[in-house]
Amino acid sequence: MPFPSHEAYFAAQPAHLRARLEQIQQAVERQVPGATRTIRYNLPAFRQARSFFYFAAFKRHIGVFPPVTQDLELIRETEAFRGPKGNLSFAHDQELPLPLIGRVAQALALQYGGR
Repeated sequence: MPFPSHEAYFAAQPAHLRARLEQIQQAVERQVPGATRTIRYNLPAFRQARSFFYFAAFKRHIGVFPPVTQDLELIRETEAFRGPKGNLSFAHDQELPLPLIGRVAQALALQYGGR
């Protein structure tokens, strides 16, 4: 089922995940003013000049991608959340590190030329 908006994607998720997805959405919008909500690859995403931040709910975690590759300090800081390809994974049974996610969004916006 194609999702026309972030809200439609969130509504299709289990109730206990909706608030977590909304928190991530708000963190990105706070840290990257002017970023536009979009759907890419049938996932919630943000774009400026191009799409730079994607996030999605999975059975056991929320994923954030693509990986940060240009900010070495942030790469080290996110090590505990990084998977084999560098994408971030936040388990549902742990509190979301929203300030860190916001910084990841800023870094990705810079990395992909949006700001």
